[in-house]
Amino acid sequence: MKKKLFALLMSAAAAHVSAQVTDAMIANDAADESSVLSWGMGTQGQRYSALDSVNTKTVKNLVPVWSMSFGGEKQRGQESQPLVYKGKMFVTASYSRIFAVDVKTGEKIWKYEHRLPEGIMPCCDVVNRGAALYDNLVIFGTLDAQIVALDQDTGKVVWREKIDDYAAGYSYTAAPLIADGLLMTGLSGGEFGVVGRVEARDPKTGKLVWTRPVVEGHMGYKDGKENGISGTTNATWPGEMWKTGGASPWLGGTYDAKTGLAYFGTGNPGPWNAHVRKGDNLYSAATVAIDPKTGKIVWHYQNTPNDAWDFDGVNEFITFDMDGKRVGGKADRNGFFYVNDAATGKLINAFPFVKGNTWAKSIDIATGRPNFVPENRPGDPNASADGKKGSAVFAAPGFLGGKNQQPMAYSPKSKMFYVPTNEWGMDIWNEPITYKKGGAYLGAGFTIKPLNNDYIGSLRAFDPKTGKMAWEIKNNAPLWGGVLATAGDLVFWGTPEGYLKAADAKTGKVLWQFQTGSGVVAPPITWKQDGEQYISVVSGWGGAVPLWGGEVAKKVNFLEQGGSVWTFKLPKS
Repeated sequence: MKKKLFALLMSAAAAHVSAQVTDAMIANDAADESSVLSWGMGTQGQRYSALDSVNTKTVKNLVPVWSMSFGGEKQRGQESQPLVYKGKMFVTASYSRIFAVDVKTGEKIWKYEHRLPEGIMPCCDVVNRGAALYDNLVIFGTLDAQIVALDQDTGKVVWREKIDDYAAGYSYTAAPLIADGLLMTGLSGGEFGVVGRVEARDPKTGKLVWTRPVVEGHMGYKDGKENGISGTTNATWPGEMWKTGGASPWLGGTYDAKTGLAYFGTGNPGPWNAHVRKGDNLYSAATVAIDPKTGKIVWHYQNTPNDAWDFDGVNEFITFDMDGKRVGGKADRNGFFYVNDAATGKLINAFPFVKGNTWAKSIDIATGRPNFVPENRPGDPNASADGKKGSAVFAAPGFLGGKNQQPMAYSPKSKMFYVPTNEWGMDIWNEPITYKKGGAYLGAGFTIKPLNNDYIGSLRAFDPKTGKMAWEIKNNAPLWGGVLATAGDLVFWGTPEGYLKAADAKTGKVLWQFQTGSGVVAPPITWKQDGEQYISVVSGWGGAVPLWGGEVAKKVNFLEQGGSVWTFKLPKS
């Protein structure tokens, strides 16, 4: 009897262990058809699935299985990518909420709603872009700059750690990255004069392992000890401007096991007025490659030196194979697509992926630097007659970027990138500015304007080797949601008008669409459950466009907010 009881206990323990998410499982996430364990559907961020039951011939039969509402009055922008594991979906929502949902029925299992202080100051809506899974935990960040780990089964808090002071303008909206046994996070707040950095923690306990500032001149730490200054103090920043340098890595990172490096894009330098911070302002508006073992920057590539247009550089760096090399692709907010050697950062190719770039003529492949158009940089207020407003210029893209937070996808089958783009520009001018803790730190005024009468958004397919566009699908409103590519030769994406769409990955022909009831500003996912392929997307209009979009916001003010998850599959017949 004792032996039988012992065997039962051991079996239960083994089942519990098998239900835990391991480092090996996360490393294999991109190839795992039954789960979605990380933002990007794999740490390298390709957002590609080898599933092909839903394909160009069958997608017309795709039907909704269930929809779950986030409920309440806390709608606003819903930019979350769900995760799926062992029959549960974990999906975050606006105002720092997270839900566990039964993937077969859409029934809510539990909900955690973070208690937010009244003084939070998120720049660009109260969004959250997703969570991370590790062991028996689901981990996500909050608008008041905390990181919270919950039990996957119960939703109970296991640990909670503070990233930084929300009263100083810090916040957190990205999905954490787990790789190489570490939980890596950036932070938000570049419009408030914060100091951007990447942190690594023990995912089981939340204990800080290392921190790496991405503004030159600041000290990094590892295991509580000094770990070297980032760059060289005052090498690319004048005076004490580096102390409020911005560069927040607010979109999160990717990781490539072949190079052993984590890649984070960094945001705009502070303030927007570039005339007060002469120099390149490292490591703002750049890609930084960090060794997770040491917490040190291995290489960097700056997409927009001395950024004067709030282009940031946070866009995801997606690694893939090209001509026998491991490389990375990045569609930067500045309107240029970059291909860099993933091990060294050396620029391999760069080409415009939107049509209206005015700030630079091209990117010099040899030097890696942009060929600026000097007259299209906003004027210095100190050179104006009253010293209050510099000369205005019209610049394109607008500061919301040729591509913003909406992640693109790469298909190793077609060898194409599928990029959600926007064609818009802005009137922009500089103003005097001084830093005040917790206050907006811009020193600029702006108005965003559409460039075309018939469309703003466009889903485009690009060959990263040649820079040629294979096809595009235009959209009236801006595209603000991500993309999914599959081995079924399909590309899925959503529109602010509320549609989840699917197109032929080779031709761009739209083959299917479904109205979700609110704008889609989130990336779709797919996985296999009990032998069937499922597709899910979060629906809920919001984000930066209605808040910051100027004339563009007026064009889309008829769109309704919402908050729900939709899940689809093929009928069993």
